[in-house]
Amino acid sequence: MLRVANILPESVVDGSGIRTVVFFQGCLHHCPGCHNPDLLELCGGTAYTVEELADSIIEELTALHKGVTFSGGDPLLQAEELEKLIIILRQRRPHINIWLYTGYVYENISGWPVLRGVDVLVDGPFKEGERDLLLRFRGSANQKIIDIPKSLATGQTIEYQLPD
Repeated sequence: MLRVANILPESVVDGSGIRTVVFFQGCLHHCPGCHNPDLLELCGGTAYTVEELADSIIEELTALHKGVTFSGGDPLLQAEELEKLIIILRQRRPHINIWLYTGYVYENISGWPVLRGVDVLVDGPFKEGERDLLLRFRGSANQKIIDIPKSLATGQTIEYQLPD
C-alpha cells in the first residue's frame, strides 16, 4: 500500500511541461520552512494499492501531459512500492517522463533500485537559509536537479539541463 496525500491533475511548477503530481504522505526530514508540513505525518492521506494508484495516475494523463512528478512528503519513504508503481507506469506509458522530489541527497541513494525508473531527481533537504524564489523547480540552492539516466550510466552526478 502507498500513502498518498493528494493527486494534482495538472501542474507546471513541479517539473518541465504539464505534469500530474502525486504528493506522497510522510516525511522524516522535517526541514524548517517545509513547503508541505501537512504531509509530514506518516499515517495521513489515503492508502492505495500500487495498481489503484497507477490507474488513478493514468486516468489523469492527456496528450498534453509531459509526465508525472512524485513529491511529498518524501516518496522514497515508500521506495519499494514506488518502484513497483513506476514499473507499471512504464509498461502502460513507455514514454512517460518521471520526476521525483526527495529530501535525500543523490550521492547517498544512487544505488537504490527505484531510481532506475526515474528521469529527473530533485534532491536534498529544503534549507531556509538557501531559499531562492528565482530557482526553477526547487526551493533552495543546495538542491540539485539531476539527470538520472546519465548519472547512472557514468557513475557521476550529472545535472539535468532545463529547457529554456
